[in-house]
Amino acid sequence: MGAGPPRKSGRVAFYDFDGTLVSGNVVTRYAWFAKRHPDRVRAGWRYAKALLGVPLWLALDAVSRRMFNVVFFRQYRGLEETWLRSQASELLETVIKREQFRFARDRIALDKSAGFRLVLVTGGLDFAMEPAAEHFGFDDLMANRMVFRDGIATGEIVPPLLAGHAKAEELRKYAERHGFDMGAARAYSDSGSDIPMLEAVGCPFATNPDARLRKEAAARGWRTLDLDVSPDADRIRGAG
Repeated sequence: MGAGPPRKSGRVAFYDFDGTLVSGNVVTRYAWFAKRHPDRVRAGWRYAKALLGVPLWLALDAVSRRMFNVVFFRQYRGLEETWLRSQASELLETVIKREQFRFARDRIALDKSAGFRLVLVTGGLDFAMEPAAEHFGFDDLMANRMVFRDGIATGEIVPPLLAGHAKAEELRKYAERHGFDMGAARAYSDSGSDIPMLEAVGCPFATNPDARLRKEAAARGWRTLDLDVSPDADRIRGAG
């Protein structure tokens, strides 16, 4: 039997994006794209449709993050790949930088200085996340990828769709592929839907946690962060 890849001397830290490092999400980013569509009539139609769909997106997300992603990303159907990619840098400058939590980059810098390889693991779309990954200083990006046919978005996602247990499994595959020990790895997320991701590592951080994750973190003794308050663990609004 093969011994597998050698263990690296360094460690790996996996970060979720929406709600963890920034206050925005895939819905607000799509709405931004929709408003900027070069055809003003289509821009208005797409933006209005996105706003009207918010109650549905919230309901779907409450049931299943995977189901939400499958349904929501259909909104991109018909958009040109070259145009979407051309807008990504402006999205970073005008939206994402304004939404980042005060100490998000400080926390990432702490992990980098401690020798961690930094991996952004997000359910967002790769073309939107690539400039953001560079801005925050990540070494690698794992993101959902839109299927394009003849340069036009189909609204489908290239498998595997990064959500829930599938997201956690991709972390394990990454660690195995690169020779990292998951028992020494860190993971950061804000959402109860990412409990499998946090369970997969030896050092999970409930970061700006929602109610479900806050309860789970307290029960399991997981460390907490509020990146609008401090880059340090267990400094969170309402604690102590």
